[in-house]
Amino acid sequence: MKRPGRKLKVLVVGELNLDLILDELAVFPEVKKEIIAQKMNLVMGSSSAIFACNLSTLGTDVTFLGKVGKDQFGKQVEESLKNKKVNTDRLIYSPTLKTGLTVAFSFKNERAMVTYPGAMQELTEKDVPDQVLKDYDHLHVSSVFLQSSLRNGVAELFRRAKKLHLTTSLDTQWDPEEKWDCDWKKLLNDTDIFLPNIDEMRAITGKKDAKSGINSLKEFSNTIVVKNGVKGCLAWDGGKFYMQPAFLNRKVMDTIGAGDSFNAGFIHAFLKNKTIEKCLELGAICGAVNTTAHGGTAAFSSKKDFKNIACTKFNYSIDDL
Repeated sequence: MKRPGRKLKVLVVGELNLDLILDELAVFPEVKKEIIAQKMNLVMGSSSAIFACNLSTLGTDVTFLGKVGKDQFGKQVEESLKNKKVNTDRLIYSPTLKTGLTVAFSFKNERAMVTYPGAMQELTEKDVPDQVLKDYDHLHVSSVFLQSSLRNGVAELFRRAKKLHLTTSLDTQWDPEEKWDCDWKKLLNDTDIFLPNIDEMRAITGKKDAKSGINSLKEFSNTIVVKNGVKGCLAWDGGKFYMQPAFLNRKVMDTIGAGDSFNAGFIHAFLKNKTIEKCLELGAICGAVNTTAHGGTAAFSSKKDFKNIACTKFNYSIDDL
């Protein structure tokens, strides 16, 4: 890893919103019917923010660059990031749009979500100039399809980041329009670590299984990690496949943010020059710990608490974090 002898700095560019989680539903909502949620929580949301918060808790230096509205939700987002020791100096406040909000319906181990994008739709590639990029060692982007103004420029953003010698990671998240319109060859060529889940990989490639999906992309990709929930994940590092089983939680609170927590664990280990096996292992335990509390960041209250949950609930001891 470049610039040895100091703590590496990560810039997260992405969407910001709160999550309104309606939990313990008897069934999923249906048209013209009303159902009851037994629990409700309003917490820090967005794939990018959950990743940033949990990566920071693990001990990585993280700065967030994103857009929020000048409203109460925007203030809550900023405070939530600060509480997790994420640097918020790069936040941009929209004078016209409100802060985004996702309403998440959590049913057993599944979920459905409705998102109001708000200010996140204004963020563009030009909001991340080279003079900002050069201050960091790694760039992570999530949810490109929710950010319509950023989506068309994300490949150029990654190209500029690589030119400035940053390493890069990408988690596309779901495309609400289900078009998956992207120059994948151009984007993935400058993506060091691509982190889709199995449903996203199927939608992008048209392939049914993770290995076939990876094979269809690996000609122009670097490291690819396909997350598949309780079935674990499959990774390819440019020359070899790796399988990582999931750490199973018998009492799942919800699965919101589990994939983002996996990403945080993987990137934290990657930045410490760990082997891909160790990166996958830390990613898997982070995803599992995430499911022990409601929302995407509650289980990551501190590094000490995270290590305690990993040890007591999953019999996984972490010495070097």
